[in-house]
Amino acid sequence: MISCFKQIDNRATTKDNRCMDKTLIDLPRSRRRKIVDLVLQYRLQLIIASLCMIVVAAANGAMAFMVKPVIDDIFVAKNRDMLMLIPALAVLVFLLKGAGTFGSEYLMNFIGERIIRYFREALYDRITDLPLAFIHKEKTGALMSRITNDVNIVKGMVSTAVVNIFRDFFSVIAFLFVIFYRDWQLALGAFIVLPLAFYPILIFGRRVRRFSTGTQETMAELNSFLHETFTGSKIIKIFNLQNFEKQRFKKKARHLFELEMKKVIAKALSSPVMEFLGGLGIAFIIWFGGMRVINGTSTPGIFFSFLTAVMMLYDPVKKISKLNNTIQEGVAAASRIFDVLEEDQTIEEAPAPRMLSGRALAVTFENVSFCYGPDESPALERIDLTAAPGEVLALVGMSGGGKTSLVNLIPRLYDVTEGKVTVGGIDVRDLSIHSLRDHISIVTQEPILFNETVKDNIRYGRMNATDPEIEAAAKAAYAHDFITGFPKGYDTLIGELGSRLSGGEKQRICIARALLKDAPVLILDEATSALDSQAEQVVQKALENLMKGRTSFVIAHRLSTIDYASRIVLLKNGTIVEQGTRDQLMARKGEFYNLVVLQRVSGKKNDILEIDRSVRTVPGHRQDTQTSES
Repeated sequence: MISCFKQIDNRATTKDNRCMDKTLIDLPRSRRRKIVDLVLQYRLQLIIASLCMIVVAAANGAMAFMVKPVIDDIFVAKNRDMLMLIPALAVLVFLLKGAGTFGSEYLMNFIGERIIRYFREALYDRITDLPLAFIHKEKTGALMSRITNDVNIVKGMVSTAVVNIFRDFFSVIAFLFVIFYRDWQLALGAFIVLPLAFYPILIFGRRVRRFSTGTQETMAELNSFLHETFTGSKIIKIFNLQNFEKQRFKKKARHLFELEMKKVIAKALSSPVMEFLGGLGIAFIIWFGGMRVINGTSTPGIFFSFLTAVMMLYDPVKKISKLNNTIQEGVAAASRIFDVLEEDQTIEEAPAPRMLSGRALAVTFENVSFCYGPDESPALERIDLTAAPGEVLALVGMSGGGKTSLVNLIPRLYDVTEGKVTVGGIDVRDLSIHSLRDHISIVTQEPILFNETVKDNIRYGRMNATDPEIEAAAKAAYAHDFITGFPKGYDTLIGELGSRLSGGEKQRICIARALLKDAPVLILDEATSALDSQAEQVVQKALENLMKGRTSFVIAHRLSTIDYASRIVLLKNGTIVEQGTRDQLMARKGEFYNLVVLQRVSGKKNDILEIDRSVRTVPGHRQDTQTSES
């Protein structure tokens, strides 16, 4: 069995070992202190639970203590009075033990559930507040796993393990009292073996913690994989990659199985080893205690009372070994939770933040440079740009030019590396983040909707909006007609990410949401690039309503959709190459002119292909070219 354990252990990958070895170090003092402080918030429940555990431990000790009068007074001396008294005492002892067990388990589980609720809420709050860079760095499934899986493991440590450790500790004290009271010489001999019984607790506990960390990390990866494949199921089916994804899942499930089996072996070995060492102690007690009874220095009642207490003593010690495994798992899970809770907040509120006010807001970039990370090349370099109040600024250029990076700096989704961004003449880093974002609306290329009603999704723009205001925003976004066509109208559930709506319908609801917010600064991040021509025309009308009177930044892929722009800014490799009106840039015949020509040529080719496809579907059209040529 041990060789099997080592064989499996040696097959662990280097990466897993690197990740798991970190957990061999105990939780830092600051983290232990936080957990202790959380538990100590429930001092009253802890005190009552401890009293209940003491009652349970005393009942356990009393059962071992009563063995002597049962044997010596009832079976040997045949005392009838004791025959009536001992059974009554036994009933009382078991009643007290049951009441104490219920009270301790209920109270400790109450504490555990409250702490888990705190961790869940704190994790969600922290993840929600952390900057976009952290969300993009972490896998969605891994973050979900911390909130769902890891906190449950911590619960096992806080409630189940703690209650049993305290109860078993008190039981050990009670049994020790009985053992030394009955025969202190025999007790000293028995405890030669006891220290050996604690050795497996340390050895196997370390292995369990290491494998538990690997299991939790692999479970997080599995959650992330499931999230990706379920979300991308359409692509998987279209490309006939079901078997490929099945094999990927099997590989991850197999790796999780191997880690779980390592943990199972570590847990399973600890108990037999403890029992063997305990058996050595029992064998010694039977030999030494039997000699004392034969020699007349002890009675059978004392011996059996002593033996009962020792056998009952080894049981809580063995349980402590198993509970240590649970604690090691909880420590590993707690480390992963605190990694998120203690993540640095890079987007920090100013010490005395200023509030933004007014509707005529200019947005200025002053010598702005930006990098996503210390080891990455600049996404933006030396950007100087001003959008006047009410001006529509179109940002164009090839993919990777820095358009989205630029607009992400306005609401402080990221902070500049150099220079500054001002809104209304104030550096965004000096503004209240809440106030700044209150003055900004955004419509993205991928519509972000929630599995709520149409009304609730539009109301996300302004939570206190009335139903007439929501309807007015929907009308301005050209969404009212298709919404009223639903069976439940504005109360229709739209499915996860708006799965029951078409692309154009999703986008118009997002526009209605932005209209309802009525923010003076607007960001349109390729809001029509994913739509067909017909849907684009309707959405474009809605966008024109949305941009009226607002300082707008429009990231455009299709250059034909930005004729209304006050100014066009072309970005390439993170720098501004050209800017001006459409006529000015076309007359200059530079980068923008080349992009327009390239798109026109590409568009004509697409038009010819569309015409060719439509002609081929006309009834009577001869598709056999050889026949037509002849």
